[in-house]
Amino acid sequence: MSDAEGKILKMYDKSKPEDEDLHDVSYYLHWLWGVVAVLAGMVFWLCIALVNAENQRYALVSNKCADPVFKGEIDRACLRTVHSREHWWEHLWYGVSHIRAELPEPPPKPRKH
Repeated sequence: MSDAEGKILKMYDKSKPEDEDLHDVSYYLHWLWGVVAVLAGMVFWLCIALVNAENQRYALVSNKCADPVFKGEIDRACLRTVHSREHWWEHLWYGVSHIRAELPEPPPKPRKH
């Protein structure tokens, strides 16, 4: 390297960006993306739980898991395997759009004569 080049490099040496602090920014971005990934995983898990709960709730309301032997009882093995609607997203949509469950109307009381 010639003397002229050395002077030019020395003159522009302070204009070089300092990259010692750049790793801190990437550390915070990794932490942020980690939090986003954990929250996305929790939302996914809650959606699966909501679909399963709504599937069982609708099976109970529509009486799809009635025990054939003991009348008025519920077949618990059926509740684990029942598909009460055609698609899983129907359960998810109903669970998200209906905050309060619609309860069936009680049977009318018998009238005394």
